[in-house]
Amino acid sequence: MAGVTAGEQVFASIRLALLGVVAVLQLGLSLPPLLAHDHGPGAWVAFGLLALVTLVSAGWIARRRPLPTAVVAGGAAVVLGASVVATAALPADAHFGAAHWSFGLVGWHLLVLLADRVPALLAAFGAHLVAEITQFVLAGSPDRTEVGAAGVVVLGVTSFQLGVLLLARVLLRNARQAAEVAVQEERAATRAALAEQWARDLRAGFAGGLGTTLPLLADLADGVLDPRAEDTRRRCAFAATQLRRLFAEHDEVPDPLVHEVAACVDVAERRGLAVSLAVSGAVVPVPTDVRRELTGPVAAALSAARGRARVSLLRADGEVRLAVIADAGPVVDAVSGRVDVRCEAYGGQTRTEARWRTS
Repeated sequence: MAGVTAGEQVFASIRLALLGVVAVLQLGLSLPPLLAHDHGPGAWVAFGLLALVTLVSAGWIARRRPLPTAVVAGGAAVVLGASVVATAALPADAHFGAAHWSFGLVGWHLLVLLADRVPALLAAFGAHLVAEITQFVLAGSPDRTEVGAAGVVVLGVTSFQLGVLLLARVLLRNARQAAEVAVQEERAATRAALAEQWARDLRAGFAGGLGTTLPLLADLADGVLDPRAEDTRRRCAFAATQLRRLFAEHDEVPDPLVHEVAACVDVAERRGLAVSLAVSGAVVPVPTDVRRELTGPVAAALSAARGRARVSLLRADGEVRLAVIADAGPVVDAVSGRVDVRCEAYGGQTRTEARWRTS
């Protein structure tokens, strides 16, 4: 069942087994002494009450549901009352003997009802023993032999039932511990999988960034490119911006998109570019690959700028728009399946805009 813990499932199984024990004991071991010995009329009333408690409890236990408090309290009161009635209907000198069919049976009924409420169960066991011993004493003046025999029966029955209770609690504790270990292992496996995925993404991102940077460095080292050339400086600026954005991509920040755009702006400012950044709108969750596509044209536009640029980020009406107006530079060509990129040049200015719809 949904929402049921492992401990509750184990306890439901234990209670179902106890219910089966009660049913077998009442019909197999308690009914024959009731038929074989001459009891008072109250014995059959007590037998019927105990059977009724079993049937009512079975309605919840068979469905593996916890017993309502009203059923538990009412059932325990009926069981204790039936015990007193059954003992009062015993033949003379039959206490704790072969005819005393109700003594052990009542304890099993109490286990079914109160196994998950240990203090209440112990109190009910105590009340049951006090009532039985009181009726035993009031029935006559038992001698030492009778007292000894009664003590053996009481000790044997109660110790066995308390042992079953202890075993049930141990099983329940072990089930809870096993469930906690399973949850911890699942969390550890999830963390390991996330860390592995993060490492793969990081390697892929660096590989993509170095894929454009390494050829540039090789050409510079081999003298193929002239460091003084405008195009070379632009390519170096673009590579530096890409790497800086890549480093920022893996930072833990509340607003990753703004953080990555600011990283691109920082590289441009270090080159001496005058850059202004304006951000409007609430934070919108943007996937990592979409952020790369949004900031890629921005990085290219900033790298092409010669002295001044203005960056604006707008988040509203179900879309994210990232635009750059630079004082010079070529038209940025960018193709993306999810981000719409537009670039226009007019009056010595280049305007580049990347737009992504959130839904």
